[in-house]
Amino acid sequence: MKKNVATIRDVAAAAGVSTATVSKFVNGAQRFSPAVEATIKEVIAKLGYRSNPLAQSMITGRTRSIGLSILDINNPHFTSIVKGANRVALAHNYTLLLVDTEENADRERPLIEALSRRVDGLILFSRMVESEMDWLMDLDKPLVYFGRPTRLPLQWVSSDDTRGAAMLVRHLLSLGHRRFAYLRFARARRDHDRLDAIRACLGEQDLELTVYEGGTPTSAEGERMCSAILLGGNPPDALICYNDLMALGFMKAAQTLGFSLPDDLSVAAFDNISYGQYTSPALTTVDMQSERMGAAAMEKLIAAIDGKPEPETGMIEPQLILRTSTARRKTSA
Repeated sequence: MKKNVATIRDVAAAAGVSTATVSKFVNGAQRFSPAVEATIKEVIAKLGYRSNPLAQSMITGRTRSIGLSILDINNPHFTSIVKGANRVALAHNYTLLLVDTEENADRERPLIEALSRRVDGLILFSRMVESEMDWLMDLDKPLVYFGRPTRLPLQWVSSDDTRGAAMLVRHLLSLGHRRFAYLRFARARRDHDRLDAIRACLGEQDLELTVYEGGTPTSAEGERMCSAILLGGNPPDALICYNDLMALGFMKAAQTLGFSLPDDLSVAAFDNISYGQYTSPALTTVDMQSERMGAAAMEKLIAAIDGKPEPETGMIEPQLILRTSTARRKTSA
């Protein structure tokens, strides 16, 4: 025989209060006297009452859910962002709903539009060019964007790619490196900031930069590009990769080809994913504060949803992590 499920009316009757009082107490909308709250808690525990989230959302217009759209769950940079965002969401009694667009630009809009109908607000990564993103304003939901928009009036969170790239180049220059190469991923907005900063720093020393075009921001792509970079006519003595995954793939292939790292070549990248510290050599990288970015975006979005003053928008400072994949350039005797 099916057990009767306790309703809000059952709780109100047993506690001797109105259903409105029980509803406000359960949803945290109003505080009551300690005696009333203690009675309601006792009755809820005794009856085994569970509030109905769907019913609550119909009444309040709130789902207590937040959508997060990322580009590739296989990339630890994004999993760290999810971790930071989820920690803040849980602390504010929100559920995080995740969409992985898998670096597929054609999937982004339909997935994000579907997600927007189930949540109170959105946090987004996107490869779309900003001129094609006006439809985001029609979603009519609070939204925080990763990266700094130049045209759309969006709240945003970003790490300082220009500063991070400059720190990395200056470190490599201090080690005596003069022949620089950059393995880029041009579809990413932040790649352009990094490339500009690298060129600017090298330009101060009248040094040139050789740029290689990567097709995907993956370890497989770093591995695939290795031969073209190292076996060409003028191989670099320092390589900067768009992200750690590309660098790790490159390093594996370079060692397979018989190169000694960092004796033959210093390698560095961006993101500070956890795997980088366990490779041999361990990877020098710029920590873009992925987890902190996720937390900051969630704090900003929840403030917007709740109608509270939003935390000040600003860049998150990166940190240079020095490991053994970079070393002083060997000079001929």
